Amino acid sequence: MRRTNKPGCIAVALFALTITAPSLRAQASNSNVRPDWCKSLPRPQYKTLERVPSADPWFEVYKVAPGVFAIYEPHQFEEVISFLILGDKRAVLFDTGLGIGDIKRVVSALTSLPITVLNSHTHNDHVGDNWEFDEIYGMDTEFTRTNAKGSTADAQDELAPGSVCGPLPAGFDAKSYATRPFHITHVIHDGDTVDLGGRVLQIISTPGHTPDEICLLDQKNGLLFTGDNFYPGPIWLYRPETDLDAYVQSITRIAALAPQLHLLLPSHNVPVADPSQLPKLLTAIEKVRGEAVEPFAAGNGKVTYTVNGFIFLMAAPN
Repeated sequence: MRRTNKPGCIAVALFALTITAPSLRAQASNSNVRPDWCKSLPRPQYKTLERVPSADPWFEVYKVAPGVFAIYEPHQFEEVISFLILGDKRAVLFDTGLGIGDIKRVVSALTSLPITVLNSHTHNDHVGDNWEFDEIYGMDTEFTRTNAKGSTADAQDELAPGSVCGPLPAGFDAKSYATRPFHITHVIHDGDTVDLGGRVLQIISTPGHTPDEICLLDQKNGLLFTGDNFYPGPIWLYRPETDLDAYVQSITRIAALAPQLHLLLPSHNVPVADPSQLPKLLTAIEKVRGEAVEPFAAGNGKVTYTVNGFIFLMAAPN
């Protein structure tokens, strides 16, 4: 991870605060024990950001750019970040988080504009509150359609021992917690645009982490919402749906955008990063794919590769 005193100009030194893989983080079976991963919270980078009130205490909300709010979930180990992006006539909610807190309540307090949900991808930690919204845009993939049916197992995994920092929200029923089904109202494809009025977002298909992973490009303002393609911390590339070759191609594509970008907005841990990290990320993953880096065992059939401050968590090679 990277740290600096200025949002959007984050140095490689911040990687010293990287979180460990979930298998290493789930240490505490007693809910009264504070897991090691959350002892370092709040992350110092948030002190540089403008915090605004949140209508639900499960979330922290930060204004990270004009008309852009980061909606952060610091109480669960994935530290998911969703983004509310405002135009003059409508708004996009880029991801809806874990579904543990009520993100619709938070969004409704921030804007009265009509909301369209777009997901960086449909892993359960990014679609948890999709069901609360009427307009949901989804990629035209079988992976997306399958995940729109919901999942109990994936949601329950988010509550594994040691995965939650502090109490769960009042009234939250952990035993019945599930990712609820949601209805995709509009199918999207690579290159499609969403006009919010005074702000246009372009959809960039970036398969690899999942088949339906996307970035959002706000070209006018130099913003790239990177989803799980890049974030400060170990990048997860180990699930069965991950395609490593496709991931390299996708990073190649977005790294080429770096010269025209002002800010990266990742979906985990810290909501702002410097665009110069993308070409460095490309070099790092190419070294891994070129077998120029030795893996280190991370347990549960996973390994980590560390290259120039970047960490990749992958399935152990056969």
